[in-house]
Amino acid sequence: MEITILGSGTSTGIPEVGCTCPVCTSSDPHDNRLRASALVKTKGTNILIDCGPDFREQMLVHSKYGRLDGVLITHEHYDHVGGIDDLRPFCRFGEVPLYTEENTAQRLRTRMPYCFSEHKYPGIPQISITTVSTESPFHIGDVEILPLRIYHGKSPILGYKIENMAYITDMLTMPQEEYSKLKGLDCLIMNALRIEPHLTHQTLDQAIENAKRIGAKQTWFIHMSHHLGLHAEVEKKLPPNMHLAYDRLVIKP
Repeated sequence: MEITILGSGTSTGIPEVGCTCPVCTSSDPHDNRLRASALVKTKGTNILIDCGPDFREQMLVHSKYGRLDGVLITHEHYDHVGGIDDLRPFCRFGEVPLYTEENTAQRLRTRMPYCFSEHKYPGIPQISITTVSTESPFHIGDVEILPLRIYHGKSPILGYKIENMAYITDMLTMPQEEYSKLKGLDCLIMNALRIEPHLTHQTLDQAIENAKRIGAKQTWFIHMSHHLGLHAEVEKKLPPNMHLAYDRLVIKP
């Protein structure tokens, strides 16, 4: 398995428009963060996780263009779905299926009715939605995927366990029973927004404690804001086997 971090930033990205803080004005490319997304590749399957408003830019700099076998959507917020229309070039290889739970599927159909109408006009993305549940795993190609229940503040959203890797974003809390599904992971990718408490996202300290509880062989933090601090400085303070992810990072668990 190969995981490319297409974006590691929170909803505003870094630099944030109008901000002159040390992170937003940093010359270190690790501090430039597009909205959170990842591309998972196995020998026969390509899976995108979330498709935010930076998707087109992310794929222009990504060197490998090819078929997408599926797109896993964690939740409806714009920074995670704002690039769905830009899936059009990938429809040259065939229909691109989206996978998410029913409430998110309904909202996508409402926001983008032209993609799901009975009589579609030429040129729109050829996409479909398959609803999934935390009650049972499903497959995309040769890859088994288990949806996880995550709480983004009080809002239920999805994380995904993909074989022996888990991708969790926008988490504040996770039910006890979900932790038991994450034993023995090779790789955990999980959000860590900032240092100070937030109503809907976990802090860096909370992320570290939850990562220790899960006990993956390696953990990479994503969905970071400029309030977290400079990449190079924060990285030095992390426990062994935990790191800040960065855009275009390639992970091979």
